[in-house]
Amino acid sequence: MPTAPATVSDAAHGAIAPEIAEAASELVACGSLEMGADAPGDAARIAELLPAGTPVYVNHLPKHDISYTLRALIALREANLEPVPHVAVRRVASREEVKGFIEKAVRVAGVSKILLLGGDIAAPAGPYQQAADLLQEDFIGQCGLSQVGLAGYPEGHPRIATDALNAALEQKLSLARERGLSPHVVTQFSFAPNRIVEYCADLARRAPGVPVYVGLAGPTSPVSLLRYAQRCGVSASLRALQAEGMRAVRLITHVDPTDQLLMLARHARTGSASNVVGVHLFSFGGVARTVAWMNERITIRTA
Repeated sequence: MPTAPATVSDAAHGAIAPEIAEAASELVACGSLEMGADAPGDAARIAELLPAGTPVYVNHLPKHDISYTLRALIALREANLEPVPHVAVRRVASREEVKGFIEKAVRVAGVSKILLLGGDIAAPAGPYQQAADLLQEDFIGQCGLSQVGLAGYPEGHPRIATDALNAALEQKLSLARERGLSPHVVTQFSFAPNRIVEYCADLARRAPGVPVYVGLAGPTSPVSLLRYAQRCGVSASLRALQAEGMRAVRLITHVDPTDQLLMLARHARTGSASNVVGVHLFSFGGVARTVAWMNERITIRTA
């Protein structure tokens, strides 16, 4: 009979099974996080607390062209971390722009993988409507990249039907392999752990062997968390939690993601989320707080 998920209060009383704590620590140690393209100085802070080679994703800011990301990518490589640029294809102005950026990022920052996103603007700035369009370009497989990250949506997408999302992901996985790139999935964060586990289990059936990094909302203020949740289309799980009364209030106001990490670790260990290889922390601009949390999770087993 399945046991109930561990909680932060369990942790405080030492009730978490050692194997679950170990699995949670491993998910963070094998995970990644995000930082802002406008904050290259954060690279040194991250390197102080996380293992060398930790993948750090750098966002593609709406008000800047993609080359603006280079300073942060170079800073991450110099800090002995792995730089991973976001490429929001609908914000790319031309084929030449994105080709030149990727080639330079590979050359000067040692980039070997990117995270492909559609982007959240209504009309494309250039030739790419969706991520699959860029994957159809021959240069993607010829410019030194070895991996590509693709977005996953446990709660669905606010403007795209689930069937269309699934078909698009299958197309992108196929195109990535045709270009000689190893694909992985990075999910949007969610406040509904059951949805995450169901999504990962479904993906394991539809795309066996594809690694998944589960997005978690890093430690932040309740106001910021709600704002980002609404912006990122995950407010559905917040609304669903309203029926749970005080638990919903606690989850929304408790800004530490440890509960969700432990639930995920339990499922990963029992096999219901066997394709999950790590977590991906959304820092919402609070890199220092997120990195400190990750460091504590990684080192807690030796405390």
